[in-house]
Amino acid sequence: MKQSDPASVGTTYGLASPPSHRTTSSSTYRVEPGHSYPLGATWDGSGVNFALFSANAEKVELCLFDPAGRREVARIPLPSYTHEVWHGYLPDATPGLLYGYRVHGPYDPARGHRFNPNKLLVDPYAKALSGTIRWSDAHFGYRVGSNRGDLSFDRRDNAFGMPRCRVVDPAFTWGQHVRPARLWADTVIYEAHVRGMTMLHPEIPADRRGTFEALSSPYVIDHLVRLGVTAIELMPVHAFVDERRLVDLGLRNYWGYNTLCFFAPHQAYLGSFGRISIFKTMVKRLHEAGIEVILDVVYNHTAEGNEMGPTLSFRGIDNASYYRLVPDDPRYYVDVTGCGNSLNLSHPRVLQMVTDSLRYWVTEMGVDGFRFDLATTLGREHYGFDPGGSFFDVIRQDPVIGRTKLIAEPWDTGPEGYRLGGYGPGWAEWNDRFRDTVRAFWRGDENVLPELATRLLGSSDLFEHQGRKAWASINFIASHDGFTLHDLVSYSEKHNWANKEENRDGHDHNLSANYGVEGPTDDDGIRAVRARQKRNLVATLLLSQGTPMILMGDEVGRTQDGNNNAYCQDNEISWLNWPAIGEEDAQFFRFVAHMVALRRSRPILRQLEFLHGEPTESGIANVTWLRADGEQMSEEDWADPVAKSIGWMLARDGEAPLLVLMNASTTDVEFVLASPPGASTWTVLVDTMEADPSPALAQTLTPGSAYALPARTLAVLEARPRDA
Repeated sequence: MKQSDPASVGTTYGLASPPSHRTTSSSTYRVEPGHSYPLGATWDGSGVNFALFSANAEKVELCLFDPAGRREVARIPLPSYTHEVWHGYLPDATPGLLYGYRVHGPYDPARGHRFNPNKLLVDPYAKALSGTIRWSDAHFGYRVGSNRGDLSFDRRDNAFGMPRCRVVDPAFTWGQHVRPARLWADTVIYEAHVRGMTMLHPEIPADRRGTFEALSSPYVIDHLVRLGVTAIELMPVHAFVDERRLVDLGLRNYWGYNTLCFFAPHQAYLGSFGRISIFKTMVKRLHEAGIEVILDVVYNHTAEGNEMGPTLSFRGIDNASYYRLVPDDPRYYVDVTGCGNSLNLSHPRVLQMVTDSLRYWVTEMGVDGFRFDLATTLGREHYGFDPGGSFFDVIRQDPVIGRTKLIAEPWDTGPEGYRLGGYGPGWAEWNDRFRDTVRAFWRGDENVLPELATRLLGSSDLFEHQGRKAWASINFIASHDGFTLHDLVSYSEKHNWANKEENRDGHDHNLSANYGVEGPTDDDGIRAVRARQKRNLVATLLLSQGTPMILMGDEVGRTQDGNNNAYCQDNEISWLNWPAIGEEDAQFFRFVAHMVALRRSRPILRQLEFLHGEPTESGIANVTWLRADGEQMSEEDWADPVAKSIGWMLARDGEAPLLVLMNASTTDVEFVLASPPGASTWTVLVDTMEADPSPALAQTLTPGSAYALPARTLAVLEARPRDA
């Protein structure tokens, strides 16, 4: 039976003394009914309101801990139950109070219920956590090793190894804070890891490395500003858990796609002080530098895994509500994420939790957008994926979330999970077909040209619907998942042995090449080809229509030693090795920065509308595809399976035409330069044979003349008018 509502005002509760956590304190706590909204622990200046959703619980106990978090000093039943929310108000509580929950109800896995009051649980709405998980069998709701498996019941208290939730005071002085509010068309994204970005930076004090504070240091911000990026996309910063399997292997969940709480920043990133204001200060400093903050968020699954996983939060609060369960056998979880479970966003309270979390990170924490991991899962209803499902409807109409930058990873592991191009207005999407096509072209694969042309112009075949713009395509060559740019041109095969899975993990289809030697080499010829291929790939990325994304460290040749799945490598394999940046890497940084600046200075490279060869006022098409002889590509040319070179000219009213020449073959190609109306010369802006862009590169040629393009080289030329 659920407790009645309301409870008497001013009830005083003494101490609860669970057998494993006896205490001698004589403190007492007054409790009042409080309110069912907002959910979580909310400090109102006088006391703290606690509210927890659970539709199937029979009783909820609020557990309070001493300031050090070592002892449970009180266990208070929440006195009121309203609209499936358990709530109570502690007028004597203040920020800093450490707490958790114990939730009573049926333990009946066959019916989808897994309540176990012996387990201390994290509040799904906790704004901060204190302490980390120390793994033991006590974290599991069932008796580990029992022949009844998860149908057994474990009575051990797990509080000794659980983090505590902490009540926060959200007050923060933003001052004259102004968001950069970058237009999508002007956006260049830098995907980074909070810890990996700074762990080896020699100018940052050792005790601050790997934190939000370090990420917002002048050294890092100056690097980003000089590179020219406009947004930093942070890999997961929500509080996450190192899986027990990894801990037993001496590894860690470095990437962080294993969320425990969707409101609390990951504690290790807050540093020794542990204040959430450190995150806000980071956002403020990045904004002052003109850099937006985008968070990679994981609302598709949680850290609790499948039916054999631990009971840490959602499972013990209301398993049947929070998770998608197999309809005819709710003992088991619907897993379309590959991580054991899937959050049930079809449930209104779970959907509310996700949208409340998103609003919190925008309004309280100051972020500018989100990249949604395995976003297809978020749009799954009981009948399958629906781009008009409840999650997308709520996001689209929300006056806060709907105005941020929204990026989908448009797939999951479930049936028909690959949904690239299937997201509606307002969304951008990670375009892995851009990645694969550009990689294949520069590797010298056959039958690539037709798709390459489409990818270079923003992938209209995928995104040109419902008024979507070219920026909807998030173009990238490398991301956290896979080879770094340097490894892409240095390894033909993955080398994931450090992950202790016998090199079985990670993708095998990398479209990579080593150009003669697997891994590092002193061969100057091979090194020169690799360096040029990196310039080719980056140049292609930044010359393409759409939104470019650069992976952390690619601009200075970061390597993972051939590991293409470094999710568990919280060490030098994954970290950006600042001390190892040499002159060759510095040269490449200057090249990447030059390409970003070229993109920024030429609006013709970042257009909103998709290009289909429509005529401009000057009479030439807005895009023209050219053979090496200067003539337009014919159907036969497009169908040539071994064609590995192409030219394309962009034209736009009010701007100088640009000509891009690309030769992915292993032989030199002589291109005849086009003759656009009114142009008297072509000026060379980029030639990837040159390691360092310099004024000496700006040679001029006349239309109709030949330009010799060596093997595996790209060039960019700009037309200058006769009256210039």
